[in-house]
Amino acid sequence: MDAPEDWPRFAVTVDLVVLTVRDGALHVLLVRRGEDPWRGAWALPGGFVRPVEDLHEAAARELAEETGVHQAAGHLEQLGSYGAPDRDPRMRVVSVAHLVLAPDLPEPTAGTDAAAAAWVPVDRVAGDELAFDHARILADGVERARAKLEYSPLAAAFCAERFTVAELRAVYEAVWGRALDPRNFHRKVTSAPGLLVDTGERRTEGRGRPAAVYRRGPATTIAPPLSRD
Repeated sequence: MDAPEDWPRFAVTVDLVVLTVRDGALHVLLVRRGEDPWRGAWALPGGFVRPVEDLHEAAARELAEETGVHQAAGHLEQLGSYGAPDRDPRMRVVSVAHLVLAPDLPEPTAGTDAAAAAWVPVDRVAGDELAFDHARILADGVERARAKLEYSPLAAAFCAERFTVAELRAVYEAVWGRALDPRNFHRKVTSAPGLLVDTGERRTEGRGRPAAVYRRGPATTIAPPLSRD
């Protein structure tokens, strides 16, 4: 049997696909690398896992350091593992990527190893301009977010604690990248068991009658699922 010391060592990192809705469009947080490799290229925020951390702790720490947002302010989940032997020219590095969904976040500040940080509309990100294999990780993160909005209530993670159906619909339209019929959407989300809880508040939106204000209900799934088509 091979002993552990017979195997080469490799590093573990966490990379973060941080998504939010700004100005009606889905945005991702990117940092411009200030060090080699890929100096000057845009990349997803992330970093090496410390010896005393588990993966979730490392992802939460990087989230706070890169965005100033703590996990309680948004949704954080593991996205996938990426371990191609040549993904990092420095050494063998395996990345465990995480997906973060959060309400409209403030302007980011660059970390210690980044030259800049910015929110960039997802549809304006050129994959060949991203460092490492971050184009693939970003694509996987966006598709995960789009799929989860079909069958889970996580769209509320992009909303404030209290929101209207119109505000919720705007999230779906931004993430899915398409317009939705307002009446059909309203009927589906308000009839889904446990999805929304009416707070009793009303909010004026435009010329129409005041809109009901909701908060997220106890449901963990949407049945039947919403459709992007």
